[in-house]
Amino acid sequence: MVDVFADAINKIKVYETAGMRECVLPSTTIIKAVLNTMKDNGYISGFEEYEDGKFKKLKVALARKINDIGVIKPRHAVAISDLQKYEARHIPSKNFGIVIISTPSGIMTTKQAMEKKIGGRLLAYVY
Repeated sequence: MVDVFADAINKIKVYETAGMRECVLPSTTIIKAVLNTMKDNGYISGFEEYEDGKFKKLKVALARKINDIGVIKPRHAVAISDLQKYEARHIPSKNFGIVIISTPSGIMTTKQAMEKKIGGRLLAYVY
């Protein structure tokens, strides 16, 4: 089985570590939503979608601001009261990085989810 989302996050990590300026990822709804969240928080410069034959791909402009990025597996369902516990588990210090979650209101950071008072499923962390 292939986890396209985990492969995309790993590719961003490898390209960022190697000092590359951009990388190409497959275009899926979840990847685009996570990239939007990362762009809003300043971890990437931007991305654009293009067609390569019959497949859509994303060209991601890396901002070289990522220290570490990873997928959280298994994707736990987390209640509002437990969001800070999981954030502390994956982020090295307070206000240094984000945990991205999937909620009924869309993909957002744990900080945004706490403000809206909704829980969700853990997807990834970035710092």
